[in-house]
Amino acid sequence: MRAMVRSFCLVILVCFCTTLFGQANTDSLQQKRLKPLIITSSIVYTGALVGLNELWYSDFERESFHFFNDHTEWKQMDKAGHFYAAFHISKGGYRVLQWAGQENDKAILWGTLLSAIVLTPIEIFDGFSSAYGASYSDLIANSAGGAFFYLQQKHWGDIKIHPKFSFRRSQYPAVRPELLGKSFQEELLKDYNAQTYWLSVDLSKIIHSNFPKWLNLAVGYGVTNMVAARDSQSTEMGYTPQRQYYLALDFDFNEYKTKSKFINTLLYLVNMIHLPAPTLELSDKLKFHPAY
Repeated sequence: MRAMVRSFCLVILVCFCTTLFGQANTDSLQQKRLKPLIITSSIVYTGALVGLNELWYSDFERESFHFFNDHTEWKQMDKAGHFYAAFHISKGGYRVLQWAGQENDKAILWGTLLSAIVLTPIEIFDGFSSAYGASYSDLIANSAGGAFFYLQQKHWGDIKIHPKFSFRRSQYPAVRPELLGKSFQEELLKDYNAQTYWLSVDLSKIIHSNFPKWLNLAVGYGVTNMVAARDSQSTEMGYTPQRQYYLALDFDFNEYKTKSKFINTLLYLVNMIHLPAPTLELSDKLKFHPAY
C-alpha cells in the first residue's frame, strides 16, 4: 500500500513538471498564472483524493482515528520511499510556483509545504481505516524529505544532494506474488528487494573544482531476502533478511538545458533515477558490479 502511495504522488509530480517545462517563460514572472494554478491543482487533487478513498478504503470498515506502528517493517525501505516522494513533490512544487511568478522564498516555503499537503491526507485516510492505521514514522519520513529540499534550497540556493531511485527485478515475487507482485508493474511498486534508494552528491558544486558536472558520487540503500514485512516472518519462511549498502558513480543531468522543452522535461525526470553505473555493494560481503 505504501508503494502505491508513492506512485500516486509521483504521478502528481510528473504533471507539475510537464506543466512547468511545457509552458515556462524564464524571461518574465507571470503573476496571473498563480491563481489558475492553485484552483486547477486544488480541483485535481480533491478529485484524486475522492477516487483514492473509493478505490482503497471503501472495502474496509471505518474506525475511530488510530495509529499503527510499522517502523520495523521492510527494514525501513518504505520510509526511504516516503522521503524520496516528499523531496520530489517539494522540488516540483517549488519549480511550478517559480513558473507562476511566486517570489523565491515563498516558492521554497510553499513548495516544501506542498509535500505535507499532498501526503498527510493519505495518512489521515489510513488512520480511519480498519485495515491500516496512521503511521508516525511515515509522517516523520515525509517531513524529512520536505526538510531535505527546504534546507538545501534555502541555504545553498540549489540542490547539491539528489535523492534517486533504481530498480532491478528480484527472485522473490515468485515466492509470494500476492505480496510482492504478479507482474513487472506490480513488482516495481511492491518488491522492496528490487528497489534501491540513493543520495547522489554533486561533487562539482560541493568541492568547487573542475570535477565533471555530469558525474556524481552516490550512496545507496536496499534490502534482500524480504518475503514478509517483518524480519521474524521472513525468517520463519527460511529467509535471512539483510540490509545492503552501495557506493556508486552516478550521472547528473541538472546542468544541461536544451532548446527543446520536451527534452528538458525528460532530463528532469531521468535525473530522478539512478542509472546503471560501476558500484560497490556491502551486504554479507563486499561485491563489485560493473553496472548496477
